[in-house]
Amino acid sequence: MVTVTDSTATTAARQDPRRWWALGALVASMLVLGFDMTILNVALPTMAGQLGASTGEQQWMADAYVVVFAALMLPAGLLGDRFGRRRMLMTGLAVFMLGSLLGTLADDVTLVVVARAVMGVGGALVMPLAMAVLPALFGPGERTKAIGIVSAASALGAPLGPIVGGWLLDHFWWGSIFLINVPMVAIGLTACAFLLPETRDPASPSVDTVSTALTAAGLGALIYAIIEAPGLGWGDPLVLGVLAGSAALLTALVLRERRMPRPMLDMTLLRDRGFFLNTMAATLVMFVLSGLLFVLPQYLQAVLGNDAFGTGVRLLPMMGGLLIAAKGAEPVVRRLGPRAVISGGLVVLAFAAALGSRTTVDSGYGFTALWLSVAGLGFGFAVVPAMDGALGALPVERAGAGSGLLMTVRQVGSAVGIALLGSLLASAYTDRLDTDGLPGPSAGIAQDSVVAAHTVAERLGAPALTDSADAAYLHGMGLVLLISATAALLTALLVAALLPKPAEERVGTPDVGGPPADARQ
Repeated sequence: MVTVTDSTATTAARQDPRRWWALGALVASMLVLGFDMTILNVALPTMAGQLGASTGEQQWMADAYVVVFAALMLPAGLLGDRFGRRRMLMTGLAVFMLGSLLGTLADDVTLVVVARAVMGVGGALVMPLAMAVLPALFGPGERTKAIGIVSAASALGAPLGPIVGGWLLDHFWWGSIFLINVPMVAIGLTACAFLLPETRDPASPSVDTVSTALTAAGLGALIYAIIEAPGLGWGDPLVLGVLAGSAALLTALVLRERRMPRPMLDMTLLRDRGFFLNTMAATLVMFVLSGLLFVLPQYLQAVLGNDAFGTGVRLLPMMGGLLIAAKGAEPVVRRLGPRAVISGGLVVLAFAAALGSRTTVDSGYGFTALWLSVAGLGFGFAVVPAMDGALGALPVERAGAGSGLLMTVRQVGSAVGIALLGSLLASAYTDRLDTDGLPGPSAGIAQDSVVAAHTVAERLGAPALTDSADAAYLHGMGLVLLISATAALLTALLVAALLPKPAEERVGTPDVGGPPADARQ
């Protein structure tokens, strides 16, 4: 495989008919990551029973991946620029496979947490670099379609995770949810090795270990505090201490990077209005989507009574909307421009969330399928051109670092969405739940979650508790969706007012290898 630098990569790739086959390698890689985002949730109850895991240990089995993943994406982009994006992408897939094998063989909670953390390291390399190679593979005319395909592959894995996980748990042991990753990663590794061209930036700075440590520790502490705050409370001394530590570490990182001639955290990218606003739009879409995916599984399982497999199937209408939007985004953007399409997609997403907030106990799944389909359309039309605009604003030689920054900000936005909206849901549910007449311990258990309330109601023979829990949960879900709708609508107004048109954004800027962002101001 010929190695090319960023100055020639795009021209060579555009003339190479294998670029669409290379896109298939990226699709296989992103599909694996999409699986892992949701498949573990199906297996946690089974794993907790067999491993004797407490609630806190279950939380860390799920969260170890997220913390490591978010903390390492930014230095991962720099490593790709420095040592070759294809090489580091394949390294990430190999590390992810190693973590999956470790999870398959694990027989206690500690090993599962370690396996998930190792998988997070691999995922942190794969996610930004899979996006970073797109500008070198495709020109502006094809890039929107390519981003749509890669985004759809990542999103496809999310609803497929519960479907595949539910089927595996019905037929095999819980370790099979890790083992399923191995053949998928092997396909991705093989395809990358034979189809993906190597690109790198020979002038990329060496990896700054101090900045890397500050990034990993600062973002890791931030994500930890955000994840733990819904359970411990935002005023808990541990949460406040970790947040203060995170702020200190990230401030030290910014001050250090501003003095570096070639910083890992490229502040000039954030001063580019096109990159900044497209990144914010994509991040806030993830905030809304994370709230959507947080409330829906519990509603579908506890209130409507579906199992994990059925829940995954019932999330597919959103995928249908996303696939339609991903396929149709390119011609619509070409006709109307990215500003109109992104803001329009956000308005559609806001409408879907507002519609979903009207869900009642008697609504049934048909109503949910309707607004999920609309939400998928809004999500696709908003996030695909926003990601394309952010990547298109990057000089190709900074694609790895810029993509790492973009994906890190999106991941933090998703974590903030889950934490804040999860706290709102839990508070509203607890306030509305009627536990009068229940023994103290049973009342406390019922207040933990709607699933726990159903378990208590079944044990005590108290159907009134089931009805109260369902109504309380739907009240909290309605508030979450209204907040999500408001956030999407405000973001739409911001994009419509401030996002530059492509002609404004690229005045004096060539398609490939343009000057730094501050030079284009």
